[in-house]
Amino acid sequence: MNEEPATICFNEDDYYCPVCQDVFKTPVRISICQHVFCRKCFLMAMKEGGTHCPLCRGIVTRKEKARPNRALDVENNMKKLVGSCRCCDKQIRFSRMRQHYKSCKKYQDEYGVSSLIPNLELSEDSTGNSFRSESSISEIGENSNQQVPEEDASGQPTFKCPLCQETNFTRQRLLDHCNSSHLYQIDAVICPICVSLPWGDPTQVTRDFVSHLNQRHQVDYGDFTNLQLDEETLFQNAIEESCQVNL
Repeated sequence: MNEEPATICFNEDDYYCPVCQDVFKTPVRISICQHVFCRKCFLMAMKEGGTHCPLCRGIVTRKEKARPNRALDVENNMKKLVGSCRCCDKQIRFSRMRQHYKSCKKYQDEYGVSSLIPNLELSEDSTGNSFRSESSISEIGENSNQQVPEEDASGQPTFKCPLCQETNFTRQRLLDHCNSSHLYQIDAVICPICVSLPWGDPTQVTRDFVSHLNQRHQVDYGDFTNLQLDEETLFQNAIEESCQVNL
């Protein structure tokens, strides 16, 4: 007989990493504060943040910094419990949610790249990501803010709002501005914050920019990682550093 998932009262947010805002991938737990993160997110945060929890700034032991403890109870629950897709409401086991998001068109339209974006000529690659054709690049390139962002008096990078073209927004001010002025506006635009990151793709388009901001840019990535390095280098550095720590 097929066993039905156990009926357990739980909060779906408990299975989303507070750093990447995605479903946990190899969850690890800090012993003192009990906060849980994706292993990769935790190691990247430790690389930049020393020995403090990325969420509450609680103490992380030297041993945990090098070799965080797997949250096996969370992993096991993710294999049993079912949650709702954030966009299509399909019921998916948490352990398979990331895989579902890669193929969910509604999720891609809401938080990532739409496969069908009006008024833009797009071609779809083998992974389902959509990219602008050369003709579309020339048409909207001026509004994409692809150049290196300027900085305000405090040294923070500033961005242009792609929805109204108002300028000189820090990340937080751009988030606040869009939530207050463009909350229900859904246009195909390029995220200026994503483009400014070393791993940013200047051809990537998001259909719902405000939702994308709220999902992906609630925090400054520079607080957790060295933006001068690409993502693979950061992860490799974290692994190498963990091997050098005396346990």
